[in-house]
Amino acid sequence: MFTGIIEDLGQVESIGGSPDSAVITIRTGLPVSRIAIGESIAVNGACLTVTVKNGGTISMDVSAETMRRTNLGELKPSDPVNLERCLTLEKLVGGHLVTGHVDNVGRVLSIVPEGDSRLFSFETAPAQMRYLVEKGSVTVDGISLTVFGIEGIRFRCALIPHTLKHTTLGYKQPGAAVNLESDLLAKYVERMLSESQALPNSHAIAGDQR
Repeated sequence: MFTGIIEDLGQVESIGGSPDSAVITIRTGLPVSRIAIGESIAVNGACLTVTVKNGGTISMDVSAETMRRTNLGELKPSDPVNLERCLTLEKLVGGHLVTGHVDNVGRVLSIVPEGDSRLFSFETAPAQMRYLVEKGSVTVDGISLTVFGIEGIRFRCALIPHTLKHTTLGYKQPGAAVNLESDLLAKYVERMLSESQALPNSHAIAGDQR
């Protein structure tokens, strides 16, 4: 579990493997000596497991499912990546609860300056839009953002200078792919409501028994 507050802007040192899976090595300013083998790290919002660490780098396997559902397959050496270590009981939840399980790869549609900030417009799959609400949370490349507007299959988020400077979104251009994860709570609410509506009416059952 993560919070969507990026801790480090790492850099891809190497990425290799087959079209269905890969091993990615990232150079990071995180304290590598305190990162354990088997620890979870969110890379552009995708939860990966550290398998090797060496000096200032960490390496992780990227499964076929992760390659299909994220933009990690598009990464090249020297590309920046957003990094966040997993949530602990001592960590402030400055964003919102993030699983690191990417729902969909969306696209940056436009970037409009607004003072020192930038208004980003994103496009995603219609099925994901039902989980987005104005002033609600969404995870974009692992970054916890607030949704400021919704229209069809598009939504907008405002990014402050700090976020632009310390995350990959400061490097993005229109057309770029981004990993999207909807709010976990919205998914659970939908699931519970759909199951409750599918249950038979208890009063009707009691009447049948009479």
